[in-house]
Amino acid sequence: EIRPMEVSDIDGIAEIEKECFSAPWSRNGISEELDNENAHFLAAVCDNRVLGYIGVHEVCGEAYIDNIAVRSEYRQLGLGEKLLIAAQEGAFSRKCEFISLEVRKSNSAALSLYEKLGYEKVGERKNFYTDPQEDAVIMTLKECDS
Repeated sequence: EIRPMEVSDIDGIAEIEKECFSAPWSRNGISEELDNENAHFLAAVCDNRVLGYIGVHEVCGEAYIDNIAVRSEYRQLGLGEKLLIAAQEGAFSRKCEFISLEVRKSNSAALSLYEKLGYEKVGERKNFYTDPQEDAVIMTLKECDS
């Protein structure tokens, strides 16, 4: 099931953050998003266990994907794609004109997924990531492209 993040999902999302990112969000940082009217976090949940999540912030008709992550043992099952599609549908239904994100230049699996769903490379951010230091690819999806 893919649904809006709930309080009961916070610990699971924090675990996924630690597993997937070198600079993970804190449990408190994730928790604060529940009260942020510009934040739209979704969780992929099975048997009360969070398998993956996506976080999106929306301001002035623009959506920005903060993070998308799936537990390692549940990758290659289409969960990331389902989360991304659900987030896109939500953002466009709330009248966002486009969605943007950054992804590590070396993350070929993510780049492939974003391109499959119509995201276009629009730029780079030099040395955007740390641990290890790496450039980010900036990608954007316009509503008419989805």
